[in-house]
Amino acid sequence: MTDSIAVTTVVGNPKRLSRTLTTAEALASAVAAGLGAEPRTDSTDLAELYLDGIEPPHDGFDRALRRVRAARVLIVATPVYKAAYTGLLKLFLDQLPPKALEGTVAVPVTVAAAAEHRFLADLQLRPVLAELGASLPVPSLTLREKELPELDERIETWTGAHLPVLAAAAAPARDRIGAAV
Repeated sequence: MTDSIAVTTVVGNPKRLSRTLTTAEALASAVAAGLGAEPRTDSTDLAELYLDGIEPPHDGFDRALRRVRAARVLIVATPVYKAAYTGLLKLFLDQLPPKALEGTVAVPVTVAAAAEHRFLADLQLRPVLAELGASLPVPSLTLREKELPELDERIETWTGAHLPVLAAAAAPARDRIGAAV
């Protein structure tokens, strides 16, 4: 077994313990299992994080920032509100320092009620994550609310198609160098 690879989620749903959180954690578990390394997963539910206020520094924000910076793979999930990602997620991302996601592979995830919102992750969320330094080598996971009953199958299909690229991008630098030689 290779080094442990941290898979972390950040969930921007303002409702605590949401379906978006369930979706992000299910994807994180599937990705961690598929990476062939000892999985470590951590979740940051922003609805919980900001219960004590929105202004950093506070202990919750500092812990979340450490988890995000330690992640090799970061699952960033949001429901679609008014054709955009949530203000809660924007608040968190705006509070991150420049290049906070450098060296992190990010996977945007959206849960939307309407089919026309399926491009939100690619049009709005990917550019913000890239600006923060994240690598985004695989397509976003976009789900409609009506697809949530088949969540396991949807995640299996997505990981089946994209896990090899995600694994290569998330591999420790020395593993990538060794594979290139």
